[in-house]
Amino acid sequence: MSEGMMEPYVGLITFFRQPAAQSAEGLDIAVMGVPFDLATTGRSGSRFGPRAVREMSLTMAEFPWGVWPWDFHFRDRFKVADLGDVSGFTAYTDRLMPAVEAKADEVLATGSSLLTIGGDHSISYPLLRAHARKHGPLALIHFDAHSDTWTDEDLNHGTMFYHAIKEGIIVPENSIQMGMRTPNPDSHGMMVIDGNECLRTPAEELAQKIRERVGNRPAYLTFDIDFLDPSVAPATGTPVVGGPDCAYARDVLRAIAGLNIVGGDQVEVAPHYEGPAQITALAGATIAADILYLIGLARG
Repeated sequence: MSEGMMEPYVGLITFFRQPAAQSAEGLDIAVMGVPFDLATTGRSGSRFGPRAVREMSLTMAEFPWGVWPWDFHFRDRFKVADLGDVSGFTAYTDRLMPAVEAKADEVLATGSSLLTIGGDHSISYPLLRAHARKHGPLALIHFDAHSDTWTDEDLNHGTMFYHAIKEGIIVPENSIQMGMRTPNPDSHGMMVIDGNECLRTPAEELAQKIRERVGNRPAYLTFDIDFLDPSVAPATGTPVVGGPDCAYARDVLRAIAGLNIVGGDQVEVAPHYEGPAQITALAGATIAADILYLIGLARG
């Protein structure tokens, strides 16, 4: 091993071996987990997602050159630390929203950006609230097999973007959803690129659609791991066949570098449905790192 490198099975588990921190003061990007899955409508288990994603991030963290094929290590340009997990709401759904929203407000007030690891997809709602309070109404860049825009006054991981649009914190005409492979009764004005269209569309072309839709508006990027086909990401609560692979998803993400992505999350890894290879958590860790790069480049 080269000096300064550490084997992935040694030491404390933080996201990409970044320092653990109690506060976001002085950071460019803070990483935090939200281990919550009580808003799932399918299989539970994503409360263990933040830990699994962090663990698999260590397989890439031992190398000094960063995350291939990015041409720099994010730690060489951005000061990043892992704040650990938001807690205090286990078994109490009504406590989740204010707890996550308050923590996100606290982080953003320091001037740091925020990358969050879930947890089920409902965690995006309080995060969007906090980011919109700081940056104004947001464009949503949404990778998923499900629209999560069901018109329902109940709040779960399939309704939160309906609530966010109704609340005015998402701007539909600047927002885009990709990968949908389930019924989508109402997009509420967002552009939808369904799973079949994604598979027919080259990554650069899809990225251009995102760029044109979002424009210069501050954007929040959310990536549900079930955007990926379950052959490459089986450990999730509501898997749907017919999705893209990791290489395609990452090509799209890298091709939107330069958009004003002010925050983001990676959600819905449920490691109890994983095989011994932990491929879903590995995909989640890699995608989360890509989102971190995008947030960092937007700060620049």
